Amino acid sequence: MAPWWGQEARGGVSGGVTGTPVVVKMQTPDWAISEVPPPGSPAAGGKDGRGKNARQITWVLLLKAHRAAGKLTGAATAALSVAAAARRRVAAGRTDSDADADGAPPGPGAGRPALRTRLYGFIRASLLLSLLLLAADVAAHAQGWHLAALPDLEAVEGLFAAGYAAWMRARAAYLGPALQFLTNACVVLFMIQSADRLILCLGCFWIKLRGIRPVPNAAAAGNGKGSDDVEAGAQEEEEEGEFPMVLVQIPMCNEKEVYQQSIGAVCNLDWPRSNFLVQVLDDSDDAATSALIREEVEKWQREGVRILYRHRVIRDGYKAGNLKSAMNCSYVKDYEFVVIFDADFQPQEDFLKLTVPHFKGKEDVGLVQARWSFVNKDENLLTRLQNINLCFHFEVEQQVNGAFLNFFGFNGTAGVWRIKALEDSGGWMERTTVEDMDIAVRAHLKGWKFLYLNDVECQCELPESYEAYRKQQHRWHSGPMQLFRLCFVDIIKSKIGFWKKFNLIFLFFLLRKLILPFYSFTLFCVILPMTMFAPEAELPAWVVCYIPATMSLLNILPAPKSFPFIVPYLLFENTMSVTKFNAMISGLFQLGSAYEWVVTKKSGRSSEGDLVALVENEKQSKQQRVGSAPNLDSLAAKEELYLKSEPKKKKHNRLYRKELALSFLLLTAAARSLLSVQGIHFYFLLFQGVSFLVVGLDLIGEQVE
Repeated sequence: MAPWWGQEARGGVSGGVTGTPVVVKMQTPDWAISEVPPPGSPAAGGKDGRGKNARQITWVLLLKAHRAAGKLTGAATAALSVAAAARRRVAAGRTDSDADADGAPPGPGAGRPALRTRLYGFIRASLLLSLLLLAADVAAHAQGWHLAALPDLEAVEGLFAAGYAAWMRARAAYLGPALQFLTNACVVLFMIQSADRLILCLGCFWIKLRGIRPVPNAAAAGNGKGSDDVEAGAQEEEEEGEFPMVLVQIPMCNEKEVYQQSIGAVCNLDWPRSNFLVQVLDDSDDAATSALIREEVEKWQREGVRILYRHRVIRDGYKAGNLKSAMNCSYVKDYEFVVIFDADFQPQEDFLKLTVPHFKGKEDVGLVQARWSFVNKDENLLTRLQNINLCFHFEVEQQVNGAFLNFFGFNGTAGVWRIKALEDSGGWMERTTVEDMDIAVRAHLKGWKFLYLNDVECQCELPESYEAYRKQQHRWHSGPMQLFRLCFVDIIKSKIGFWKKFNLIFLFFLLRKLILPFYSFTLFCVILPMTMFAPEAELPAWVVCYIPATMSLLNILPAPKSFPFIVPYLLFENTMSVTKFNAMISGLFQLGSAYEWVVTKKSGRSSEGDLVALVENEKQSKQQRVGSAPNLDSLAAKEELYLKSEPKKKKHNRLYRKELALSFLLLTAAARSLLSVQGIHFYFLLFQGVSFLVVGLDLIGEQVE
């Protein structure tokens, strides 16, 4: 017997089948409906077999309501868990000022906490002032004084009325004009930076349209080969038996999570073993970690790989000092090129064959840089947002500068240097925390050209916690300002052309390293809230919404799968402006922790996949080497030694005071904007304030239970 909702609605079943039986599969919160035609009925796809009665529609509506209720329940549960996490963070009271916040050694500014808290003090004072002004404005609106002219208000008796009248006079005479001037200046800077971003995007579009990319000379020569074959140069060299001598360097410091996969990837590079040497440059201050790395090197030495282990007891100059020390070895003179891979980078086997041929016949090329790709870009919201930023940096900024200017900032890893170019530029220097940018600028001033290969990828990791990302961004934005102070005179005195000097000073340093964090913080975190309390100064809606949305859309084009995150990306970039602005000021004026170097923490999430791939390759290879599998017993013993020697520090999510103070300031300004009926400003301030609150409570990125 058919279910009651499949029977004929009129006259029983004798009049034929007018409904379609359904089988309902319901599994909270998902469900599915399958139509089952009864025996003797027309085909399911026929015209008469598609009838639906009212009871079927009712069931469908009920099931959709059930699904919607399930989603609402899930959202409510997520909101409650977030609230619980925030409550635990506040109760724990661990802030970013704690001594063990990152386990890093104290920097030059560690003994001067006042220098590190000036920005926080300014934000806190602004918050207190905004709360007082909000209370005053609410009281004035309650009295209707906002509708009265100033002479009428001065006639009102009372201390509060006199004070509010004085505040209105000061706003109109002093604060409003000064704030409007600062607003206009920031808007001009904002438009210049937006024009630069648009030009970069147009340049990238032209490169894609015309198929512009670096081609080795051997491939460009032709001889029956396609000119677009990137590997043609490497194939030509292989046929002739020409393989230049290559030095591969892996600088690392306490990289316990990723050392094995990076060393394994480099040792498996497809290049004659007699023509390349691997240097593992270990700056670890932990004896157990150093022992693990040394054992890994010895294992590859037994397999016939030319690999050396170097360990510095005194870590002078950080990474720059490590590389400088390695380049002073006497055997370096036997090599023509040097390749640098950070500890979390895993190059493909054909990396050298895709990069080194680009130097052939181009004696003025000093650097070939490959693009980064990320193994953990979908790990959490923080890594997704980082992926958007870095995709634009590599796909657009680096590619355009490499194609049209033959210059870009060296990314510090996944690049091949001509050793002659390094020596001609003065070698590695420890004067800044961005030694990679330093050597790139000095090489450019000496006339060396750079090539960027967008088609050659090298996998690495993104920071998964906000603390690690924050430290990384601080170093990346304070270092360029240190370098700008040091090399400004050298740029002016150099023999390069005027337009190259203009590109270095204005575009490379001022616009993209100084103006961008300055106007982003000043315009959206200072001026916009202040204009809510001083309506005499106006910030147009197109500056608040339309232009930032357009720029965010351009930024996200190289990563189209990240389009659903365009709004969080816009808000998060403004949220990070406080860290970038603080770092920029510290580097420019040598304040606080300008020279602080903290190694970015890695998770080693790709280790398992790399080891599995390595085992599979070894099984399939006919030239399998004995002893290539890791010594698991020895590794376990070393791991036990590591745990006994130094107990593992517990991780904690922390409260970030600057971000929290700015969140309360923006939310207060959002409440004030309601009194002025400024709709779009209210929504921007509200969502931006919530974004600062989420980041300030460390609810983005890796969550520690």
